[in-house]
Amino acid sequence: MDNRLITLKPDESLATPLYLQLARSLSLAISAGWWRPNEALPSERNLSDEIGVSRVTARKALDLLFEQGLIRRRQGSGTFISQRMEQPLSRLTGFTETLTEKGYTPSTVWLSREAGVANHEEAVRLGIEPLAPVARLKRQRLADGVVMAIEHSTLPLDCLPEPAGVGDSLYAHLDALGHAVVRARQHIRAVNAPEHIARLAQVPVGDAMMLVTRVGYTADDRAVELTVTYCRNDYYDFVVELTR
Repeated sequence: MDNRLITLKPDESLATPLYLQLARSLSLAISAGWWRPNEALPSERNLSDEIGVSRVTARKALDLLFEQGLIRRRQGSGTFISQRMEQPLSRLTGFTETLTEKGYTPSTVWLSREAGVANHEEAVRLGIEPLAPVARLKRQRLADGVVMAIEHSTLPLDCLPEPAGVGDSLYAHLDALGHAVVRARQHIRAVNAPEHIARLAQVPVGDAMMLVTRVGYTADDRAVELTVTYCRNDYYDFVVELTR
């Protein structure tokens, strides 16, 4: 018997349906790292046999995890842990740092790194003059080779005079240039993937995505970064920890 399954057995004395208990226990175990991304979960039949629940209970629990995006199914191969990234909203970290801390291998596919002039929205958000010179970065962000997000960044050109010199970490590059981002304001909303983003993110057109707009500030309260990120809904979780 898989020792990881011992503590997942539902308590029949509780009023909560068994499949909900099992789904919650599995969800907590996955979040705790009992199974790694892309690792196979026990089959519906094995869950039923080893935990001592009915096949219907096991199936309903797995269906719920599938709906929540925690697992994925491969026809003829089984059920596997989804590759998801939790990003805390209470701490300012870059994509590269967050993934590295969680044991993933981050990488970047650059789509463009160039200079241009600010449009109206960029000028307003960055507090600069319209048509002021800016640096623009556009890239795919990957974790272990999987596209997780499409990112567009705009910065005043005096903060990033050589856009082509940015490596995987924009924040590390800004640190080295003396323009460290120390705080940011971030807005998140749900959107449907437009065609050009869907193609880059490798998702169907109209698929649900999270659109994250962030403005980063230096210690002297200057806005130096406007980043708009389309995050794949099946791989990304934003988490807020609340205390009382």
